[in-house]
Amino acid sequence: MAEMEASLLHQFPLLLPQNRAKTVYEGFISAQGRDFHLKILLPEDLQMKNARLLCSWQLKTILNGYHQIVQQRMQHSPDLMSFMMELKMVLEVALKNKQELYAPPPPPQFYSSLMEEIGTLGWDKLVYVDTCLSTIKLKAEDASGRKHLITLKLNTKYPTESPDCVVDFPVSFSVSWTPQSSLISIYSQFLAALESLKAFWDVMDEIDEKTWVLEPEKPTRSATTRRIALENRASINIEVDPRHPTMLPECCFLGADHVVKPLGIKLSRNIHLWDPENSLLQNLKDVLEIDFPARANLEKSDFSMDCGICYAYQLDGAIPDQVCDNLQCGQPFHQICLYEWLRGLLTSRQSFNIIFGECPYCSKPITLKMSGRKS
Repeated sequence: MAEMEASLLHQFPLLLPQNRAKTVYEGFISAQGRDFHLKILLPEDLQMKNARLLCSWQLKTILNGYHQIVQQRMQHSPDLMSFMMELKMVLEVALKNKQELYAPPPPPQFYSSLMEEIGTLGWDKLVYVDTCLSTIKLKAEDASGRKHLITLKLNTKYPTESPDCVVDFPVSFSVSWTPQSSLISIYSQFLAALESLKAFWDVMDEIDEKTWVLEPEKPTRSATTRRIALENRASINIEVDPRHPTMLPECCFLGADHVVKPLGIKLSRNIHLWDPENSLLQNLKDVLEIDFPARANLEKSDFSMDCGICYAYQLDGAIPDQVCDNLQCGQPFHQICLYEWLRGLLTSRQSFNIIFGECPYCSKPITLKMSGRKS
């Protein structure tokens, strides 16, 4: 109790107890540089679920529409300190929403200067603009003919403050801005960023065109991973560095051990052959000593990677990465699904973090090495 009171005094120094029993608190809660008067009446057991909150008319007006949330937080907060922290969060949100709702319109020169900037930039580059001129979308092509968009969100303080920029890039895009900057300077920086990422997109486009990419099915320009189909129901997942796209990527093989282990051995043995002057795809072929099968040469069923237990592909972000090593089976499973399945079998046995049991599909021996996330 003493610790809670000390924390309350530290976080809310303007809220003080009004009696010895500390069942009445009165004072102020501060948010966004403003103080709001309130009074809290606690029962003798000091339980928040039976407390009463009395607000000044100012605070009541701002929290209008948040009454149910405040009551819910009061019902579930274990003590006054916890409730005050949550009340402050709700108040911050309410103030922010009210400021946005009643924000004054920009001055007339905001619109005229913006229209002039768009005209200088070129109306052919404009894709979209809303009626308030607060959201603008511009298009551009890189040197390889790929089309890109940049979305600009302007506030009423533009051009004193930089607009928020939204782009589909694999790296962060931050603009250099001064009050004298304009849409033209942002667009120039956008074009420079496109040029710097050209090599990365060339690498990813070659992979998309010349291999069967299992996921993502519709990759965005910001996607840095590809899971590529191999022979024998195996695949390789690669993570490409956007700044050094022809360097050796992070590789993870998915499939039965008798298929993927030899590939891992080849990768280790031939890693010295990797040549950054060659394309990433060509390097993968040379190092792994394989040709990537084209989509037309394979059946979709060869890469049915749905879990054989839950029949889903993704489960809490995880994909089926455990595969039966039986040549006639090869069924994939989520690690957690296989773990729960084997743990429920009387015939399974465990040695440290390894479980030995039977495959749910073919009943042949299967081994699961549990990672830390299964603890």
